[in-house]
Amino acid sequence: MSLSVKYISAILFVGLLSLNANCQNTMAHGPSVGEEGNGKTAVGHGDVLEGEDGQVAKLPNIDLSHWKVTLPVGNPTEVEPPEILDYANNEVLKDFMYNDPKDASLVFMTYPNSSTANSSYSRTELREQMVPGRNDVNWTFVQGGRMKGTLSVPVISRAKDGKYHRTIIMQIHGRLSNAQKELIGQDDNNAPPILKIYWHNGKIRVKTKVLKKLKASEEEILHTSAWGDDEGYTFPEAVGAKKFTLEVIASEGRLEVILNEKDSVVYENIHMEKWGVFENYFKAGNYFQSKDKGSYAMVKYYALTVDH
Repeated sequence: MSLSVKYISAILFVGLLSLNANCQNTMAHGPSVGEEGNGKTAVGHGDVLEGEDGQVAKLPNIDLSHWKVTLPVGNPTEVEPPEILDYANNEVLKDFMYNDPKDASLVFMTYPNSSTANSSYSRTELREQMVPGRNDVNWTFVQGGRMKGTLSVPVISRAKDGKYHRTIIMQIHGRLSNAQKELIGQDDNNAPPILKIYWHNGKIRVKTKVLKKLKASEEEILHTSAWGDDEGYTFPEAVGAKKFTLEVIASEGRLEVILNEKDSVVYENIHMEKWGVFENYFKAGNYFQSKDKGSYAMVKYYALTVDH
């Protein structure tokens, strides 16, 4: 069954909305958790909701205490801990990040509108904060990190050529320390993302960064312009709209991405070794890669964990 057929009602409902980059319309997803059934409100991770029919639906077991979220509205709007913990009752969040008790998922909905300073695309995406509320405490590949999520992309629009739009569902993003920022005279702490994982035409595609000049100096490496994109890798297994598991493991000079706990791609090379100069943070959610009018995407997370 195709994505558009399997979720036709959701697509039609969303398609009725006027989605464009000059407005901040709400996305359709049905009643929020606080409005469901007998009016009980589920706000935490792993909570249980009881509806009018007496059936019990478990809500996503995702701890958001070390994440902030960026939304496709405002300049754009960001919500940090502790406010993000009450996302089910947050008026700003409820149209873009909400529970679906039917399948115990946390939904990330987005469409082209507001974007961040270093991107032209919109997102409803989590950003790791090792210390809640702070962006300046991050990790290096020497320290290592592991992120694992179970997710799906049940609804996504198509381009004029009939192909599905794509969205980034996981990232490892680089960050300059304050000393590095001052050294190269940059206005902010932004560094390139060493890893982007896409949902692309029903498959999972991985992109990493490579140095354009292997003999670049330590100072030259700090510049975004020193890094280019690799040729990318697409896992042979098609995930379509189905639930799947992704695991990302970063360690000194090495990066591994594992799909459904069986297929993996490993990067262990000079580029990963050189990347060790940067701080990093994980990202997860729905970083939509289209600016087409009326386009949209939904990503569902059923589980998400991070370890260092």
